[in-house]
Amino acid sequence: MDEDAPVDPTDSETIQWRRDASTSRTVRLLWSLGVGTFFAAITIIVFWRLYDMATQADAGGVVIAAFAAIAVTLFALAVSGNTERQLEAVTRRLPIDTPSGRALERAMDAVLGTLAMIAVMGGLMVAGRIVSQRELLAVGAGPFTGLAALLIPLALVALALSSFLRSIGAFDRDERTIYLYDPDQAIDLEDIRDVSARQLGDATILKLEYAQPDGQYVAGPRRIVVPPEVASELQSLVERQPAQ
Repeated sequence: MDEDAPVDPTDSETIQWRRDASTSRTVRLLWSLGVGTFFAAITIIVFWRLYDMATQADAGGVVIAAFAAIAVTLFALAVSGNTERQLEAVTRRLPIDTPSGRALERAMDAVLGTLAMIAVMGGLMVAGRIVSQRELLAVGAGPFTGLAALLIPLALVALALSSFLRSIGAFDRDERTIYLYDPDQAIDLEDIRDVSARQLGDATILKLEYAQPDGQYVAGPRRIVVPPEVASELQSLVERQPAQ
């Protein structure tokens, strides 16, 4: 499924959800670009080393053509509606296991992310080289290579966000309890004094403020990620609760 949705719509008292790279566009995009940045950096380093060696033998065009052919082939596989069958045909004579299902989906996401970041990082490096050679800027290629290098820590942030935005859980209306899985946690709405929400892509991050009866600390997560429709209902229920 493409959107966060109740897993068990037959149970009107319970809303279940699963947010991961298979169900959330935001998680999928962040993971793809995060992983793709690291693969892109490695690919660019390998390409430039091979290209520099090949130019000494007047064979630089061969390296460019080979990398371009590989990139086009991978892109065609990733966007094809028959990826698994085409991949099996390509790897039929190779001693490797062909991924399938979710593993194949994640592999193709990584391929698309890598190609996208190769275009971005490669474009910045080429632009920096042109600016440096033609002396168009006093600082040379520094701003362009700096931006390309900055993409590495940003990729770490993207991966951390994709992990944070993953969520599996259920909301039992009858029990007024939120159940979170991996790790297992149960949050009783009676313990919640206030809820604030922030939208991030197709997810809603809820900040929970717990009541402290008699000054006693109540354990539980302070921030959770849920689908927007679940967030709206939780906020509405908490607002209607008697003041604690």
